[in-house]
Amino acid sequence: MTHPLMQMLMRWGVLALGVAIATRIIPGIHCDDMAALIVVVLLLSFFNAILKPILVLFTLPFILVTMGLGVVVINALLFLFVGKLVQGFQVDGFWSAVGGAVVVSVTTFIVSRLIGSARRAPTPQPPARRGGKSDDVIDI
Repeated sequence: MTHPLMQMLMRWGVLALGVAIATRIIPGIHCDDMAALIVVVLLLSFFNAILKPILVLFTLPFILVTMGLGVVVINALLFLFVGKLVQGFQVDGFWSAVGGAVVVSVTTFIVSRLIGSARRAPTPQPPARRGGKSDDVIDI
């Protein structure tokens, strides 16, 4: 297991990668410099830790009715809010924010899968008992 500080830095790096990719491929998102990107990553991390659980709790019926697509709307609103707060980071509208939130989510998913599969070592299997039965199953 890695140190918690390293895990947090890795999460911030992956989030920064997602935001940087979003500024390149989504036409309504612009980031002027690296300082603005760092502030965006810090604010998005803070809002995802503090505001997002509260918003998910209050919009749970909407999220259930939309089969989870409400979470994309929450992510887009947080992305749009950060675009309003940070000087040097512009999000032109709601649909640009949706695109940016989707790009960041997909990037985070892919990179976390790649890092997780590289970090996971194969676990040794216990030797089989006589009769080929394992301890996981209860025979009655």
